Amino acid sequence: MVKESPLKDKLVLAVDDEPDILESVEEELDMCIIHKAQNYETAIQYLLGYTYDIVILDIMGVNGFELLKTSVSRGFPTIMLSAHAITPEALKKSIKLGALFFLPKEKLPQLREFLEEMVLNEGQSIWKKLFDTFGNYFKQRFGPNWQEKDKFFKEFEASLNILKKE
Repeated sequence: MVKESPLKDKLVLAVDDEPDILESVEEELDMCIIHKAQNYETAIQYLLGYTYDIVILDIMGVNGFELLKTSVSRGFPTIMLSAHAITPEALKKSIKLGALFFLPKEKLPQLREFLEEMVLNEGQSIWKKLFDTFGNYFKQRFGPNWQEKDKFFKEFEASLNILKKE
């Protein structure tokens, strides 16, 4: 017997300026109710007009960081999705602004897995799982010991290890 996804019937807002990415998100999350927006203006109307279980934001093309601020201020569990803004700076800004995780678009087939874990953890951040899962990916993108170059990441990673032990 197949276990029902904890994402079943969750209301999700997906924001991306690329229609094919929105279609892929909808396919990955076919058990959810999906609202889609391709621009900042539509997304902000949705954010202010509905209560979402999950918000998925692109960074570039839709002013994702401004949308992240609004989404987090409304108390919506929010994740960032990006293809072009995969940099330590974008990752750091996502963390500081309250995103629960950051998924490279090329890892979109893993979106459901990460969101299910987030829902099962009652909307808590799953940065530890992200860094454990994509550690080698980030090393390849950012270079070896990339976290060591920024005090923020060293402290953030240390806090994740402490939280995991509690």
